[in-house]
Amino acid sequence: MRVTVDRTRCQGHALCVMNAPDLFDLDDEGRAGVLADPVPRDLGTAAREATGGCPEQAIAIEPRTEETRA
Repeated sequence: MRVTVDRTRCQGHALCVMNAPDLFDLDDEGRAGVLADPVPRDLGTAAREATGGCPEQAIAIEPRTEETRA
């Protein structure tokens, strides 16, 4: 799976970083960024929790496709 952050929606609440510190970090502007693309299998649950916990709904999950499984 892949996660993306819509930086125009992100308000820097940092809940994604709290839910998945190995997957998200805040940049110098206080907006979230993704640290791993694609998301390692062991971080899938954390990615879903971060996505669901974003008050701005700035995080989106894209399922893994055959092309990205290699």
